[in-house]
Amino acid sequence: MGTYKDIEEKFSSFIRAHYHRPVEIGIGRNPYAAARLAAAGLPVIATDIVEREVPAGVRFVIDDICAPDLLLYSGADLLYAVRPGVEMVPCLIETARAAGAHCIVYHLGNEVYMDGGEVIDAGIILHRYV
Repeated sequence: MGTYKDIEEKFSSFIRAHYHRPVEIGIGRNPYAAARLAAAGLPVIATDIVEREVPAGVRFVIDDICAPDLLLYSGADLLYAVRPGVEMVPCLIETARAAGAHCIVYHLGNEVYMDGGEVIDAGIILHRYV
């Protein structure tokens, strides 16, 4: 496992290499991955259930992934989350499926949801559920 920002750097590098319209779910107080994506020119959207400050270039929208505004995710090719609560993962999966997007999660510690999905080694372990 990498250091705190090393995780976000490796995750954002993987996303930059494979996706074009990512949405970060539950950005919280850690906008590092979204900031790296925006700096690379990707049109990244970040969501959370409360107002959050995000860096320049990141579009922020208040949204509850378990009661999502599906129009927000229209055109996204990836919904991703960095250390989400495991209770959020079923909602992430359902929303990604509805949007026709992939769902990739970097879990906290050894948490996984159900079977863990497809494991991706990107220098850190990611789980693709959709």
